[in-house]
Amino acid sequence: MIKWILILLVAAAVFGLLGFGRLSGAALTGAKLLIGIVLVLFLLALLGIIAIA
Repeated sequence: MIKWILILLVAAAVFGLLGFGRLSGAALTGAKLLIGIVLVLFLLALLGIIAIA
């Protein structure tokens, strides 16, 4: 999932440099969503609520 976050962040940067504001925003929104999911899963694993095997 971290790989997808990095891909979306790079895509957002490239689209932003090329002037595609809407595509850049869409890629950035997807990256933000995935970062939120990763953080929630990390906190749940840290607190021991879910076990990652």
